[in-house]
Amino acid sequence: MTEYLTSSPEETEAAGEELAARLSDRPFAFVALYGELGVGKTAFVRGFCRFFGIDRVKSPTYTVVNEYKGRATVIHMDLYRLRDADDLLSVGYDDYLSRRGFLLTEWSEKIPEAIPDDAIRVTIAKTDGENGRRIVIENVPESND
Repeated sequence: MTEYLTSSPEETEAAGEELAARLSDRPFAFVALYGELGVGKTAFVRGFCRFFGIDRVKSPTYTVVNEYKGRATVIHMDLYRLRDADDLLSVGYDDYLSRRGFLLTEWSEKIPEAIPDDAIRVTIAKTDGENGRRIVIENVPESND
């Protein structure tokens, strides 16, 4: 388990960037993000993507899925508006699981049965002040070195 205490959106992005660096030698990783509305899940994804040279990351709340291409492919899903696993399958979830790259899902608590057992779990919670956050990252595999 890795824990970060951040006090700004930029520090939350930096935590995401550090996770991307740790996973960069892998052909695929599933990152499940948990946390309430406005806690910084998209900021974390923005930092993750920045590591791979991707900018202009937007929340996929209404599109459900955004695909970004840089030095790696990052699929960014928002499960908030989905009702169940059938909705998830209708957006091509199974296809995304079989591709190379990184699949990051916001609101992973909405459809827990769809989250793989080996998923990296990122929980973000508010702490002190307006921008204080506690980020807990669990289930990160050892490096392939």
